Order: sequence, then C-alpha cells, then structure tokens
Amino acid sequence: MLNTSRVGSSEIAQMLIPKHYIRFEHEDVIAYGELKGGQVAKLDGGLFDNPEPTGDTFPLEAVKLLAPCEPSKVIAVGLNYLSHLGGREPLEIPPIFLKLPTSIIGTGAPIVLPADAPATHYETEMVLVIGKKAKNVAVEDAHDYIFGVTCGNDVSARAWQKGDLQWFRAKGTDTFGPVGPAIATGIDYNDLQLEGRLNGDVVQRQRTSDLMHNCASIVNFVSRYATLIPGDVIFTGTPGSTKALNPGDTFEVELEGVGVLSNSVVRDEIS
Repeated sequence: MLNTSRVGSSEIAQMLIPKHYIRFEHEDVIAYGELKGGQVAKLDGGLFDNPEPTGDTFPLEAVKLLAPCEPSKVIAVGLNYLSHLGGREPLEIPPIFLKLPTSIIGTGAPIVLPADAPATHYETEMVLVIGKKAKNVAVEDAHDYIFGVTCGNDVSARAWQKGDLQWFRAKGTDTFGPVGPAIATGIDYNDLQLEGRLNGDVVQRQRTSDLMHNCASIVNFVSRYATLIPGDVIFTGTPGSTKALNPGDTFEVELEGVGVLSNSVVRDEIS
C-alpha cells in the first residue's frame, strides 16, 4: 500500500542523541569508530555488537574513511519518488532489485566506469543500515531493526539496465555502490533533506518524507522474503531526473544530519 503512515520514528529520534559511526583505516588497522567533532573515538569490536570505546582517539584527517559497514546483501528500491516516475504508474509494492556487495565503496574512493560501459548515471539516495536480524518484521516494529542511515549513490549503466536479462552489470558492477561517509543514528530518517551535486551544482534535491514506500514499509516487505542481518543495506530510491557521469566528474550526496559522500569518476581503459 502506498504512503504507509509513519511508525513513531520522529518521536523515537527525539528521545535519542544523534551519533555518527564510521569504519576507518589507521596505520594498516581497520576498525569502527564514533565521530565526535573532528575526532574519531576507536571502538573495540563490531559496530552491531555494542562495542566499547578503546580509549584511542585520532584526528579525522589522520584516518582513511571506508564504507561504513560490510553488507552481506545490498538491496535497493526503484521508482520510489513521484518525481522520478516520468509518467509511469506508482507500484503498490516496493519495486526491489539487488546490487552486489562488491559494488560497495566508501567516500573518497573513485567510481570506475568500465571501458565498455554505456551512459552511466548517478542516483542520489538515502540508505538504511540494518542493525539486527530481521525476518517477517511488522511495519510497527521496523524502526527497531534499522540501526541508522547513510548516504548512497546507486550508480546505474542505463543501456545495460534496459538490455540485460538482469541488472548484474547495470547496478552491480564494482564501485557502483558508494555509501558513507558515516552511519547516523538518533535522527528522523523519515524527514531528511537529500541532495545530489555534480561538480558542485545541485542536480537532485528532495525530502525523504516524499518516499512513496517509507522506511518501515520497505523493511516489512523485504523481510518477508529475505532474512536481513546486521550490516545489510537498503537503498531507498532516487528523486527527480539523473544524468550521465563522465571521467573527471565529482559527485556528492548529502543527507541532512548524516554528512557528505563524495566520489570522483574515472574510466577503466581495460576492456
């Protein structure tokens, strides 16, 4: 059903303190950390296992940011903003497709366009991060399974998307799933401003309150058919129109309360 009503996430978010978690590399060690101003507080253990601070802190500029989690599954929703439908009829169920975990990269990593890739477009999106095992989750309980949200870019090769049997190449090619820079918790992910910028120019902007299938209904639907585990991610859809990326471009996704995901674009000349 379209436009499922909110499930108390605003009230829940107001009772929480916003936090930002990253996955990073420092002196050849990969770890999770909490961002506190310009400092990274290193955590001991996995992000979804109630990690404790180690007591070690580093300046943010001294670490390399990685994709903020390592999903076993990368799920995505298409056609989820009215502004992106282009005259098509809204669907009564979330239109789901899959990307590959190997498509995931973090902020600062380049989007690599294969030498034979056709017009490859940006897609500015909010991404849900699952925090605990989820199967047959009721809409009213969905917020309990969403750990937080991050920024995403569902990079898409349009000709492959139209011509291939499945979207393996179009959506799942290596580097076609930038996410980051951090996972934000304690914010109302049902009403955030989402913005995409191509070489500094705003090309997409909309609020997540305009999602036709909201976060709770997406988790409810997906968990009927696939068991979600901590660290799995769900791209929630892109607004407006999209255009092709070209080598030399920089694309940024900014999500209110989360941060800015930034990736340059290069061409892989190996065919």
